Amino acid sequence: MAAGWFNLSRMAVHHLIIQGKVASTDFILCKAAIWRSCQGINNKCFLQSVRHVTFINKQTSVDIWKSATGVSNVGRKRGRARSSRRFVDLNKNRKLGEGREGMQWPGLNSPVFSRKDGREVNKLKVLPPNPEKQEELIKLREQSMKRKGRKISPLHRGWTGNKLPGTSIGCPDPVEDYTFEGFDTSVLEFKRVSSMTGTMGRRSRFSAFVVTGNGNGLAGYGIGKAPNGRSALRMAMNRAAQHLIYVDRYENKTVFHNFFVAFHKTRLFVEKKEQGYGLVCHRALKTIAQKIGIQDLYCKVEGSTRNIQSLTKAFFEGLRRQETHQELADRLSLHVVEYRPEMDNIPRVVASPMSNVREKREDGEEEVDFETLYYSGRLPFRKPKQEPFYSKYQSFERKMRQEYKRRNQPDALRLRIVHGLQPDYEVNRPKTKKQ
Repeated sequence: MAAGWFNLSRMAVHHLIIQGKVASTDFILCKAAIWRSCQGINNKCFLQSVRHVTFINKQTSVDIWKSATGVSNVGRKRGRARSSRRFVDLNKNRKLGEGREGMQWPGLNSPVFSRKDGREVNKLKVLPPNPEKQEELIKLREQSMKRKGRKISPLHRGWTGNKLPGTSIGCPDPVEDYTFEGFDTSVLEFKRVSSMTGTMGRRSRFSAFVVTGNGNGLAGYGIGKAPNGRSALRMAMNRAAQHLIYVDRYENKTVFHNFFVAFHKTRLFVEKKEQGYGLVCHRALKTIAQKIGIQDLYCKVEGSTRNIQSLTKAFFEGLRRQETHQELADRLSLHVVEYRPEMDNIPRVVASPMSNVREKREDGEEEVDFETLYYSGRLPFRKPKQEPFYSKYQSFERKMRQEYKRRNQPDALRLRIVHGLQPDYEVNRPKTKKQ
């Protein structure tokens, strides 16, 4: 009985195919469904309507990915969208009609008629497996998921990678007829801030803190806040250009003297250095010194080192308070004499007082130490130099006793050669026989 019912149903499907009401590609599915149902006729099983629509094929891929990667507006304001999973296009680099198992679909991924004679119609068939194709698709998908950062030349990068602090953003906007030629602006701090309001709720903005200067003693800093990052940078840059100050420099290279300055919990000990020393200081202070035109400087930061605004304000305040050599000579009525190790500590008068010079020290007056004169009674903490582990060995002490006898001989020989008191060493050097 089941076989007869199956033949009758198959004839009915053929009749529908001839009339065009059922597609030929669906014949295989109908045939399988009829055969399965006919096997259960004796058990009183009949064809039932099956629902082929689910949430997977009813919604688009974009909607399904949004349900898995979406973040609410409250979570987006709190920064949860940064760590959310990215959208992955599973159909990327795929052709229409291709899948895991290779199939030839005439009119979709292959021509309807054969290319040989053009008369034979291509049929639906299964292609041989191609595992390399699947591996290639996975590789291309992983490459497309990687975030591509903007390419910046090494000379224009910031302090850390592609982040904005430390980068240059150009010169400020002109004010009427004055253009800021030769000025350059660098970003010191760029962050997102938020404030709670009674009417609009949480209000988020961008805060930018920049410094601008011409590299010749003229510099200034400014801060700007705006809903847009570029607007905040432009506002801060223009404000910095409106608050420029001139900084006096010693020989246009370094500061006039060592000084101590504090701002809130940030304390700076700035030291004057000789030519060629370079800038050995905090990265933010190094950027500021380059905009001012200071080339040689050492600065030790104590206390808060992450507060960039306190560092900048303290450094500018210390530069504004510094005293030139002429002002120091007039205040103390003494000559300012400089000793440099590179000049063999030969005294050189740098400034002299405009009025009379004091010849004697007053009773109870302390000796003036130029190195710590502007430290306000404070001294920077310096870690004691740790002796090497081998300094306690007997072999090291024996070696030091042997070198003690000839400790000054190389320097004395060099001086005799320089002043012409030593015969030519190369001429009188004994020749060795060639082996």
